[in-house]
Formats: sequence, structure tokens, C-alpha cells
Amino acid sequence: MILNVALSYGGRTEIVEAVRHIAKDAASGVLLPQDVTSKMFSDYLYTRGLPDPDLMIRTSGETRISNFLLWQMAYTELYFTKTLWPDFRRQDLLLAIMDYQQRERRFGMVEGEISRAI
Repeated sequence: MILNVALSYGGRTEIVEAVRHIAKDAASGVLLPQDVTSKMFSDYLYTRGLPDPDLMIRTSGETRISNFLLWQMAYTELYFTKTLWPDFRRQDLLLAIMDYQQRERRFGMVEGEISRAI
């Protein structure tokens, strides 16, 4: 299991910084614009080398992602709970995991495409 803790983090800032670095590398000839892919873009993010999250648990009853891992959470399953973070306990985590286990991960595919992709 990998647990990421982000302090003073902003997803938009992360994306802008990645774009700046890509532009700099393109201007210096390190890469060509047509070389930019989703995978390559991910390598310019703060989380390079880490897998995208499978599950994001949002506490406190908020139903938004609040500028958190905007690129990385494209196919992340979201779980919302009214429990406040300081009160979030093992039982709350188990409820979130059990909910997650009931989901069908499609990664942007529709139901019929899943069996063909496997």
C-alpha cells in the first residue's frame, strides 16, 4: 500500500509546473511537441514513479476533490464520508474499502469493452 500525504499542495500548480518543464525541454530540443504523451506528462508531475491512486477517501461530508491530484485521479474511485478526518477510524477505513471492493473498475471503458480488454 502506498499512502501519499500532500502538504501545501495544489493540483493546478502541479500541472502548470509540469507544462513549464515540458515547454523548457521542448525549447531546448530535449523533446519534440509530438513526443508528448500521457505517460510522459505523468513523468513531469510530483508523483512521477508512483501509481495513480485507486481510491480517494474524502472526509467531512465534502463532495469535491479540492484541487487534489487532478491529473492522477482521472480513473480513481471516490468515496465520500461525513466522518471528520480527526474522527476517521479503522472501521471507517474498512467501510470505504468494502465499498470500493463492490465497484467495477472500468478505467473509462463501457461495460462491453471491459471483457475484451482483459
